[in-house]
Order: sequence, then structure tokens, then C-alpha cells
Amino acid sequence: MLVLTRKKTETIRIGEDIVVTVVQTGRGRVKLGIEAPAHMRVLRGELDVLEPAMSGLLDASFRRNVGLPWELVHEFGNNINN
Repeated sequence: MLVLTRKKTETIRIGEDIVVTVVQTGRGRVKLGIEAPAHMRVLRGELDVLEPAMSGLLDASFRRNVGLPWELVHEFGNNINN
């Protein structure tokens, strides 16, 4: 594991396609912005654990018509202004 110290607005580049930016820090929390190609899935670690269980619970027609939750987050997540 590589451990880095970064300040607000500083970035980390992973390969040629991924950039992680420190957006906000304070009170024991860090807000990160992640720029990655659309074909790459980016999700929080706790959601990765839940993914297999969620996939099994969704019926096939829902997945076919609406998409899996991470697809919705990836498609609409960048439009949230927090």
C-alpha cells in the first residue's frame, strides 16, 4: 500500500486515466473527487461487499430495464453538487 499526504486541491494520478483530487478536508474526514473513464467502475469499498447480494435480489427484468445501482451512480453521480 502506498500512503501519501495531500492537501486540498492536490491530486494523485493513477496510470494515465485516473486522477484523484482532494476536494475538502476537516473533522477527521476527507472528500475526494475521482476522474476515471466511463467504462471503469468506481465505488466505495462497503458497496463492493454488498454488490453480489444486491445483484441476487434484483430480478432480471429490473436489471435489464433500469440498470444495476453502480451504473446509476456512475451515470448520475457526477451531477450532484455537494
